[in-house]
Amino acid sequence: MVSQKVVIKNPTGLHLRPAGIFCNTAVRFQSSITYRVRNTTANAKSVLSVLGSCVKAGDEIEIMCSGPDEAEALDAMVLAVKNGLGE
Repeated sequence: MVSQKVVIKNPTGLHLRPAGIFCNTAVRFQSSITYRVRNTTANAKSVLSVLGSCVKAGDEIEIMCSGPDEAEALDAMVLAVKNGLGE
């Protein structure tokens, strides 16, 4: 398992459009991809799980990947967040 912390930069947090981009990035990989924000762990491949975690701008999340392509998955997820998730 690999993990990395990253801060959500986009001003509206993970609302529907950025959450969709976040999930679409995650589903490209075989690995299990979850993230932790505050005391909540969410499945990065589920839009409902992402929206339900109520991630706001400035929140720090820890992305955790486990599986055969975990390193590539983590790099892609962190890059997507750093690039602002389409915003």
